[in-house]
Amino acid sequence: MSLEKVFFGFFVLLAATLNFGFFLGEMSDPLHHSPIELYAAIVVGLVATVLKLGDRTQIGAVHLATSLVAEIQLIAAAVVYTIGVTASQGLSPQMVSTTVSLSGGALLANIVSVILLVIETSSFRRR
Repeated sequence: MSLEKVFFGFFVLLAATLNFGFFLGEMSDPLHHSPIELYAAIVVGLVATVLKLGDRTQIGAVHLATSLVAEIQLIAAAVVYTIGVTASQGLSPQMVSTTVSLSGGALLANIVSVILLVIETSSFRRR
């Protein structure tokens, strides 16, 4: 068992589950979407992205691409959320919906990454 693969799989799955946890809930209700979970998903996703940098295979390149897409979406969601919180009107339902929609795009990228991880793991043969 490769410890590097264990860490990689752990962070990919953790990023996906944190993102899912933030995404789940009533679309426009800020009480259903914890900003701590959003920021945790960003941090864990960044760790997963860094772990993907060393892989020089084709599937590694696709892993990196999905991770970058997820990070861009999550960072955009965090920016929208932060603007909504600091704006004079406070966090509107529209701002929360935009944040959740952006995290939904990141969730899709994370799901693709998990599927690639499963495919890569199932096609691995011991030598």
